Amino acid sequence: LGSWMDHFVRRYKQYSDWAEKGDPAVFWLSGFHIPESLLSALVQASCRRRGWALDKSTLYTKVTSYTERSQVPEKLMDGTY
Repeated sequence: LGSWMDHFVRRYKQYSDWAEKGDPAVFWLSGFHIPESLLSALVQASCRRRGWALDKSTLYTKVTSYTERSQVPEKLMDGTY
């Protein structure tokens, strides 16, 4: 139960920071109940912003050497860390 509570507190902080401060530069993906929803929303937002067809768009992953949030130089226009 202790580890569940630790994760619950971290999830709550991520959601409340997002609501209060806007889109973060870095998401804790495994902290979402349904992470696929966030990924779908990122693709949809990028398509809407750029005028792309949603059915012709895809999601890809790029591996970085970042290990801490503080290493991320800036928030991405399309996508997230």
